[in-house]
Amino acid sequence: MTHAPSQRSYAVVLNAAAGRGLAGREWPRLEAELRSRGLPFEVIREPSGAAALERVRALAPGVAVLAVGGDGTVGALLPALVAPAGGGDGRALGIVPLGTGNDFAGMLGLRAGDFAGALDRLSDAPRRVDALHATVLGGEGAGRSRLLLNGLGMGFDAQLTARLPLAPARLSGFGRYAWAALSTLRALSLTDVTVEVGGQTLYHGPSALVAVMNGTRYGGGFQISPASDPRDGQLNVLASGPLGRLHLLALMGRVLPGRHLGHPRVHHAAGSAATVRWARPIHLHLDGDLAGQASGVQVEVWPGAVTLLNG
Repeated sequence: MTHAPSQRSYAVVLNAAAGRGLAGREWPRLEAELRSRGLPFEVIREPSGAAALERVRALAPGVAVLAVGGDGTVGALLPALVAPAGGGDGRALGIVPLGTGNDFAGMLGLRAGDFAGALDRLSDAPRRVDALHATVLGGEGAGRSRLLLNGLGMGFDAQLTARLPLAPARLSGFGRYAWAALSTLRALSLTDVTVEVGGQTLYHGPSALVAVMNGTRYGGGFQISPASDPRDGQLNVLASGPLGRLHLLALMGRVLPGRHLGHPRVHHAAGSAATVRWARPIHLHLDGDLAGQASGVQVEVWPGAVTLLNG
């Protein structure tokens, strides 16, 4: 069995509500795995991401963080993890995926419930990965900024996220997203958007969705941005052109395996910064967490801002 370096200690940030309570239910098994390896750790279990963030900020230097949850759990801790140029202390991060989508972790090859696989990789050499800094430009939360590890979506995919709580209880993971996607199609509407990447207009016109990504996937496995590389110092932007319900349904079938970038109604570009402006406020999600409705967002990449232990 491979072990993490003995000199490193960990703060395990447990989001017990992640994955509709899966993280809380699985904690005894994860705790046993940690103890069997002799890893020194303390547990941070708070009712909110803000409270957990403050606990992480107060940790002694050199203590690494193990985030137990989904993409939103990791995103909430980033202000205390980013490198000094981004305002944080560069504290090392490991991910134990137990959320609903686990998309950034899934891109890395980490699987929900595979504790041995996630902990084995803590002994690998740390790797630097990019983060995204997003600022809401209008609508609910205008002026609010947030750091992201995976990415954001506006339009159809955020509306889909809003419908996830309505999915039948028997469904989980990708099945919940598929149900919500089909349900959201019935209420599809297009809104004019202007998307700029690196100061150049990528697309202007009616659109169903725009995604700005650091990782390759969202929605529990949809390969929305197969060209993304979280270590290349660039973000990737995708915007749909005008699509009807049947066209969007067909496009979703191409997005799932990541075969949509050549589609004539898919606009894609990479750069260090992007600005998205909608004609009216539209649903927004940040690392899978709903953030109300916004009329725009400005995003920049922070290259190498996060030290990832099991990436």
